[in-house]
Amino acid sequence: MPFTPFHFGPCACIALPIQRRMDLAIFLGVNVAIDIEPGIVMVCNLNYPLHGYAHTLLIGGIIGLGLAVAAYPFRWIIEKGMNRCRLPYAPTFAKMVLSGVIGAWLHVLLDATLYPEMHPFFPFRGNPLFNTVPFLAVYAVCAISFVPALIIYSHVASNAVNQVSDCSRQ
Repeated sequence: MPFTPFHFGPCACIALPIQRRMDLAIFLGVNVAIDIEPGIVMVCNLNYPLHGYAHTLLIGGIIGLGLAVAAYPFRWIIEKGMNRCRLPYAPTFAKMVLSGVIGAWLHVLLDATLYPEMHPFFPFRGNPLFNTVPFLAVYAVCAISFVPALIIYSHVASNAVNQVSDCSRQ
């Protein structure tokens, strides 16, 4: 899906409710990282599949792992951003790695239903997931999922604010 924000709704719906076990920033960030590939293909007009190696479970998982490893030393910067969004942030290396890999896999599996040129199970060729879900249904679910994601975000952010104010009263 060359329109990365479409991934944010479903990802937020998954990661926000389980944020104690999932690193939302890494989970969302890997979706951006994977879609750098089609962005480069489109901008540079390359003779390369729009959804190539980065859009495989193997390479996508490696990208997710790499993003987590690269981000780990900078988790304090991510924490500042999450605090601005009023989201609690308690990163661990394991949580970041898990979030990077699972976020990448979710991205690949979602896109695999839409794009025939993908080979999600690389090194095996072919895309058995293509067209298993109607194109419009995938886009509709992605677009509509922003609504529950915003509701979940509001709930999580308000709970975080309430916890901080409760701690300051004690």
